[in-house]
Amino acid sequence: MKKNQYSAVFRCINGCDVEYPLDEVVYTCGKCGSLLEVVHDIDKLKKTSATEWKKTFESRVGTTKWPYGSGVWSKKEWICPQIDNEHIVSMFEGNTNLFWAKRLGEFLGMKDLWIKMCGTSHTGSFKDLGMTVLVSEVNEMIQKGRNIKAVACASTGDTSAALAAYCAYAGIPSIVFLPSHKISMAQLAQPVANGSIVLSLDTNFDGCMKIVQEVTKDNTIYLANSMNSLRVEGQKSISVEMVQQFDWEVPDFVIIPGGNLGNVSALGNGFKMMLQLGLIKKAPRIVLAQAEKANPLYISYLNGFKDFKPVKPEKTQASAIQIGDPVSVQKAIRALKEFDGIVEQASEDELSNAAALGDTTGLYACPHTGVALAVLLKLHDKKIISKNDRVIVISTAHGLKFSEFKVGYHESRLDGVTSKYANKPIELEADTGKVLEVLEREFEKKKVSFAKR
Repeated sequence: MKKNQYSAVFRCINGCDVEYPLDEVVYTCGKCGSLLEVVHDIDKLKKTSATEWKKTFESRVGTTKWPYGSGVWSKKEWICPQIDNEHIVSMFEGNTNLFWAKRLGEFLGMKDLWIKMCGTSHTGSFKDLGMTVLVSEVNEMIQKGRNIKAVACASTGDTSAALAAYCAYAGIPSIVFLPSHKISMAQLAQPVANGSIVLSLDTNFDGCMKIVQEVTKDNTIYLANSMNSLRVEGQKSISVEMVQQFDWEVPDFVIIPGGNLGNVSALGNGFKMMLQLGLIKKAPRIVLAQAEKANPLYISYLNGFKDFKPVKPEKTQASAIQIGDPVSVQKAIRALKEFDGIVEQASEDELSNAAALGDTTGLYACPHTGVALAVLLKLHDKKIISKNDRVIVISTAHGLKFSEFKVGYHESRLDGVTSKYANKPIELEADTGKVLEVLEREFEKKKVSFAKR
């Protein structure tokens, strides 16, 4: 395919007749103040047939040809077509495992349950998919002489890890604003290790978000949160990747946890583009899973999205989605309306036990994946999801980032949680007879434990 054959620009999500190049430092519409989105020249993309697009994408899987071995940049023409390959900052993110949740599916009477394991990406979360695009565009701007001193984000953990790693790889300074004592130690360690300027603020995520927006009004500091549409473009690739992994068959449901809500709009954008270009013929239903203690979109969903009001989020184990005033709410609502969407919530008890249940079948679920799994259980119980549906649950991060959550669960010391699947180490003296006695007892317990939920 010819270089720069395709193009994309920023446009207002409300349809204002203004557009901006992707290498302009701009985040909102100059006319109405709404968020922007990346819009591609679909007519040009249609000149390549759906069959040819499929062959192109499939030919790039696993290749070392720069940058197409990346799960994101293998779809470069659909993501950020004008960027110079030499300026791309990639760690060959994406191409993550689509895990057949066989035992968990059997427990629910489902044969077609899958978990998209985004936590196996470079920094341990799906945020890598968007950050490679954003940092690549910043790198290109710097290489072309733009005065950008640093890239900054507010974060509840995973965004800061991705930003820090990709900026470190590119040699670009990064700044992260974190709410004090509201993220896991593993998540805090990541940006520290990658050399970010880490500012721990005595506020919540929404407070950090307000400050980073003020700081980045100086255009020499570039904003990396999901209100920047370049992030959403990279995350869009996950939709194409999942369908490609199923030989271009579309699932019936995709369940994704949401906080700042850029993820659900990205998911929708990917499926929409495949529909426009003929790679698929039907759309999945998108399910957004929220923590009960940070559930503004769930509340709006209950009244048919007639209005939306921010909430003050309470402390939740799903700390990355502890957000009460999500920036990308209008994009998310649009995507949910387009894809017959559902919003459901999960309590602390539900998300913690759902994560633990998944773990008993071979997963190692982060609390946010626990939210999505809890919502799966609810929709299955309500018979909205049937035993014959193909369902993909998006696991957004690796469970190792949340070891405190795991230990707290199995020691039965999480507030508001009755640990149904707690599994403490058994301490006993080094006596073979007593060991065999305990093992016999534990074998009997294992026979019945999975039958209970």
